[in-house]
Amino acid sequence: MRPLHFSRRLLGLLALTLCAGAFAAEPVKLPAKEKFHLYLLVGQSNMAGRGVLADQDKVAHPRVLKFTKENAWAPGTDPLHFDKPIAGVGLGSSFGRAMAEANQDVTIGLIPCAVGGTPLARWSKGGDLYQQALERAKIALKDGTLKGILWHQGESDSGNERTAASYGERLAKMVKDLRADLGAGEVPFVAGRLGEFLKRADKDGKPSHWPLVNEQIAGLPKAVFSSASVDSTGLKHKGDEVHFDSPSLREFGQRYAEAMKKLQAGKSR
Repeated sequence: MRPLHFSRRLLGLLALTLCAGAFAAEPVKLPAKEKFHLYLLVGQSNMAGRGVLADQDKVAHPRVLKFTKENAWAPGTDPLHFDKPIAGVGLGSSFGRAMAEANQDVTIGLIPCAVGGTPLARWSKGGDLYQQALERAKIALKDGTLKGILWHQGESDSGNERTAASYGERLAKMVKDLRADLGAGEVPFVAGRLGEFLKRADKDGKPSHWPLVNEQIAGLPKAVFSSASVDSTGLKHKGDEVHFDSPSLREFGQRYAEAMKKLQAGKSR
C-alpha cells in the first residue's frame, strides 16, 4: 500500500505544479494600444537598479507592467532588469507607479534595457546596446505607445577627462538618433545626474571626473528639445559609494516622473 500511497501523493504534487505553472504562464491582459503608455529604460547599473529588495517591491501596481527578457509582458515587480544576477530595486518601478497614478485611464509599460558597467559608446548608434534597446523597444511598441525615455549613465565615462568633457555632445546625438530610429518624434527624454556621493578618485588615485559629467547632464535641456535633467541632491548610496540605495532609488523615480509629466505637459524644454 505504501508505494501506491506514495504514487498518489506524487501525482497530486505533479498536478499542483502543472496548474501553478500554467497560471504563472498566463499572459497579462493588455489595454488598447493608445492606453498602454510605454517608457524605455536605458543606461547602466544605477538605472538597472542595485537596491536591496523589500516586501513592497514584490507587489506590482495593477496598472504597471514590465517587458521581460523573453519579450513578454508581466506584472511590474522589482527587479525590472535582468542584466546581472545582482539586479534589484531600481528607479523604474516608483516612476511607473507615479505615472500610473497621474493618469488613471492608462496602463504603464516599462521596457528595461540598462546594463551595468557600460560606457556611452555602447549606447551610441552603432553600439551593441543601442541596437539591443532599439530592437526590444520596437517589439514592445507593437502593443503600446512610446511616451518617454529614461536615462541614467555616466559613471563609466567619468574616469577619462576626454570622455567626460564630450559627454553632453555625445548624449545629445544619441537622443537624436534614438528618437529617429524609433520614429518617435520629440518624445520626452529624462536623464538623471550621477550620485553626489561618488568618490573624486579611484583606489589607485586616478581622478574621477563625475562632476564634469554632471555638468554635461545638467546642460542637456539647452541642447536637446523636450529633455530634462533630474537632480540627485540628497540621495544616498547603499554602502559602496557607487550605487543608490533602495529609498533613494524610489525617490529618484518620483523625481523622474515629475520631470516627465512637465515635459509631457509642455511646461519645460
